[in-house]
Amino acid sequence: QVQLVESGGGGVQAGGSLRLSCAASGGIFKISGMAWYRQGPGKQRELVAVATSDGITNYADSVKGRFTISRDYAKNTVYLQMNSVKPEDTAVYYCWAATPVSVWGKGTLVTVSS
Repeated sequence: QVQLVESGGGGVQAGGSLRLSCAASGGIFKISGMAWYRQGPGKQRELVAVATSDGITNYADSVKGRFTISRDYAKNTVYLQMNSVKPEDTAVYYCWAATPVSVWGKGTLVTVSS
């Protein structure tokens, strides 16, 4: 069974950068698409960025031009490079993988201070 472990969260000032990592293990050959979601305080979980196995990426309008998703197949890891962060980017960020079933990581907290 696929397991996902996120890392790289923490505190950052507005305008700064942060890189999140999500390492996959167990049954990784089953993974097709991978994505990052986030859930801010009092908000619903929302899609941030997705990367398909065909190399197609897509982003939420709120992060376009600031965030970049990338996959390192050799390391079985997906990254989210976050630049020019804003206080509204404060959230728990979750990694997600598409296999025959959806798999979620436990999340990593990102706090952006103004």
